Amino acid sequence: MGQIKTEHIALRPDSRSTLLLLAVALSIAVPSARGQADAAQKESATQAAIAAVKLPAYDVISIKPNKSGSGSVDTETNLNHYAATNISLKGLLEDAYGIKKDLISGVRGPIESARFDVVAKIVEPDAAVIRRLTDRQRQSMLRPFLFERFQLKAHTEIKILPVYELVVVQSGPKFKQAAEDSSHGSGTSVHSSNRDTELTAHGIPMMSLASTLEGQVHRTVIDKTGLAGNYDLAMKWTSDNGVSAETDSGPSIFTALQEQLGLKLKPAKGPVETLVVDHVDMPSEN
Repeated sequence: MGQIKTEHIALRPDSRSTLLLLAVALSIAVPSARGQADAAQKESATQAAIAAVKLPAYDVISIKPNKSGSGSVDTETNLNHYAATNISLKGLLEDAYGIKKDLISGVRGPIESARFDVVAKIVEPDAAVIRRLTDRQRQSMLRPFLFERFQLKAHTEIKILPVYELVVVQSGPKFKQAAEDSSHGSGTSVHSSNRDTELTAHGIPMMSLASTLEGQVHRTVIDKTGLAGNYDLAMKWTSDNGVSAETDSGPSIFTALQEQLGLKLKPAKGPVETLVVDHVDMPSEN
């Protein structure tokens, strides 16, 4: 082994303040870099797990332009098919990568505003195999036809961005753990009427609630509640869409979380997975 060389540096008195500032900067930068590296390592492991499994492939794929001008988007997924009506390319990418549309960049030009009707079907599905797939693996089944029909080229990047941490307020949660023999099953439903929105959930973990809230606050939400198990909960709030404050209105989603569930969205910064589209074309009709 080679020798280790140690240098002793004599510091001028005014160098101490410089070193102190450097130490503070490093104490801030290192956790962020570590969080970014951990997130990248986790994503790499997820992609490796997906690649290690031979995923079922959609046999019949139909992609047609939707020129209805409707603002409504409908999607349906089950064991052997995926169907989406009036969906944008970013909507397809969100379904294929599990990354929210707000975190997808590089979609420009006419294709950004285009809408599509998509149907993908497995002719002879192996139900047992499909049921064993994770959500991420199910999502990745959509990518091959995006690569082929849209000539998609994209990559993921981990960035330090504003996030919300979902935490429990000091007085504790205001909902109960789901019964193991609940007849409601599990899942979350979100219904909106004008400005009012109602969320109802049965038998879900806090991670699922955090994921649902992401679509409402348009920011990554990280579960920091420390609550294990599955829960039943419900909340109502009113969206601020520019309507005059003089009209009767309910609580915001932030207030509703605290008053109705005993939870809070705490602003923070953290590693977030984003998707960058390097190339994409309009698909050919079929």
